[in-house]
Amino acid sequence: MAKKSAIQKNIRRRRLVEKYAAQRSELKAILANPETSDKEFFTAQRKLSKLPRNSSAIRVRNRCAVTGRPRAYIGRFGLSRLTFRELALDGKIPGVTKSSW
Repeated sequence: MAKKSAIQKNIRRRRLVEKYAAQRSELKAILANPETSDKEFFTAQRKLSKLPRNSSAIRVRNRCAVTGRPRAYIGRFGLSRLTFRELALDGKIPGVTKSSW
């Protein structure tokens, strides 16, 4: 089990990302547009840098939904490999069977 503080910090980051997603996308669109004037570009850049760092989606860490483990994350299921294996062997994940050949 991961530290509860690390899990909570990640949850706060996810909330910030949701809160500022629209603002960020508008500012990034201005920056990506080649027809933007220099003045508009620099004001958009300044506004983007004023937003909280944790509002960037890249700062959110993928964590297991059950244990909070940050490594060996399987995105399709939202679980770490260890939790995934336990649940799959118990038959709690529908459609997943142990392969053998």
